[in-house]
Amino acid sequence: MATSCGFESHRPHHSYTTTKGCLLVSVARICNLKVDSNVTNKARPMASADQLKALIKAYSQGDDAQFHSIAMQIAAGEARVGHGKLAEELRELIDKSRVRLPSAGPSPIPMARPRGEIADLLTVTYPHIHLQDLVLNSKTRKTLDRVIREHKTIRDIRAHGLAPRKKLLLVGPPGTGKTMTASAIAGELSLPLFVVRLDRLITRFMGETATKLRLIFDAISQTRAVYLFDEFDSIGSERGLGNDVGEIRRIVNSFLQMVEQDASDSLIIAATNHPAILDRALFRRFDDIVQYSLPSTNEIQTTLKFKLAGAKTSTKVNLVKLSALAKGLSYADVTRATGDALKHALIEGRALTHADLLSSIAERKAALLHRNSKR
Repeated sequence: MATSCGFESHRPHHSYTTTKGCLLVSVARICNLKVDSNVTNKARPMASADQLKALIKAYSQGDDAQFHSIAMQIAAGEARVGHGKLAEELRELIDKSRVRLPSAGPSPIPMARPRGEIADLLTVTYPHIHLQDLVLNSKTRKTLDRVIREHKTIRDIRAHGLAPRKKLLLVGPPGTGKTMTASAIAGELSLPLFVVRLDRLITRFMGETATKLRLIFDAISQTRAVYLFDEFDSIGSERGLGNDVGEIRRIVNSFLQMVEQDASDSLIIAATNHPAILDRALFRRFDDIVQYSLPSTNEIQTTLKFKLAGAKTSTKVNLVKLSALAKGLSYADVTRATGDALKHALIEGRALTHADLLSSIAERKAALLHRNSKR
């Protein structure tokens, strides 16, 4: 059904989770069979406790990619010790769990997809991640928790003539979790995440960008969701800078006016790596300015633990040494380094080693130095 704001609403298909549940039960039964079987336990590489915990966590959080990755690791472990039939049965269940079937029951979130002219300005996703999936310092987590609590009780707040915090400016270096925060807030509130496409918003024709900005704010007022203006400095740069042109002033003025007038229940999130070039008047329009920074060694260690959950290692991984080496990298860099190490071990057909992670982190550090030298 089409709404007046140019969005098409329908229900997502989620009943494929039933097959995922069957797969989870099958893994549990396999573990029991390993204990009860006449075959000695030494012959069967029982799935590790970490793998089982990670599998259940991924299932409960709806993280399909992590769920299937861990399930495939368990199946591969069975194949390596010659249990081909068992491994094949697991793979068949995994393949079935990937098929999304139409849902017979109601969906918790009506999906909204942009239609018409607004479709060129917004992309939509339905995140399943939550704040607990992000590594954040205590101050940032407290700020975001407050925003989420207010929106979970928005009816009571509105009934008392009050308004929830709904306009956030996220500030910090690249790769520190600003975009992921927008996804986590949407996931916590079971709302769609609309990302503004700046390549389609900003044009060289006088007045056209402001007109498109009006379309976006019309959508904000009519379809409750999380709206992300990433790389916000592209449209919010200081009026009067040396490279300023009349169109930039008009865009900033339009945004200031529209964000001031917005009284919807949607959340507006702007993210920037360059707060120094933002127009000073913009800062007063946001309810909270959330600062992000590069992770500490403890936060890097927590990130590594999360990313390595369920991974098979052939040697002891020293997270303290790895996090010290990775100091100076962003969360995104640490995640990429971990992924590179896991892929390398997978291609080699062996378990992950401490040396794999050392090499990947060193490679990322070298790339960072190269990027900085080009500035």
